[in-house]
Amino acid sequence: MIVQYIDKFVKREIFQENFRERSIIRLMRILVVEDEHKLAAAIKKGLGQEGFAVDLAYDGLAGFDLAVGEEYDLIILDLMLPGMEGITFCRKLREEEKVQTPILILTALGQTEDKVKGLNAGADDYLVKPFAFAELLARIRALTRRPKESLPTILKAGDLILDTVKTEVRRKGKIINLTKTEYALLEYLLRQKGKVVTKEQIIAHVWNYEADILPNTVEAFVGRLRKKLGKPAIIQTVRGFGYKINPNFKIQNPK
Repeated sequence: MIVQYIDKFVKREIFQENFRERSIIRLMRILVVEDEHKLAAAIKKGLGQEGFAVDLAYDGLAGFDLAVGEEYDLIILDLMLPGMEGITFCRKLREEEKVQTPILILTALGQTEDKVKGLNAGADDYLVKPFAFAELLARIRALTRRPKESLPTILKAGDLILDTVKTEVRRKGKIINLTKTEYALLEYLLRQKGKVVTKEQIIAHVWNYEADILPNTVEAFVGRLRKKLGKPAIIQTVRGFGYKINPNFKIQNPK
């Protein structure tokens, strides 16, 4: 039932919003730890349509290794997991590894006692199965609106402006149409403005863990992005290291 609802939601709601004409909602990476393969795949499909990069783990041990070794904006966690059950997962992640990534528990255990255990172990929210996909999205957005530090919604470099609320990119006042990946790449570079980021860092933040992305794929996307953004070039290549956006980039007025 949950899987069918997610499929209907994706087809009826997301595409009615002309998703193809938008960029992504925000650059967010989510880890889903769920041993029901069909449900996990359905959640990944739905969140992917919303612009999130999603990694899947089907047992607690694999999920825990990803949660510790990778950087995520949110973890969606089932409680009844093989390898390491959810309560232990939460407690070890918070107390031993000091990872503060928001955790949303997703489980069929809906008794008050179960909820209290999960929240006391370090979870941030609790959603009982069966659930509406729209509610899952709302809870994800609520949790990801509480970052460790406030993130600006308007990102600028010279005459380039990226608005994360409107998911809109403009240069010299004109809208630039970008794909989801191009938008995610540009947002990541703008948030790291002044820092050199490697191709490996870009791959980790823009694509999900399962994506088979090579360094020359990053080069291709950067090249396409540069072409769309026009001249003068905003993205600089730091040979042997990676890319950066110069924090002192200035608009060049024609003489």
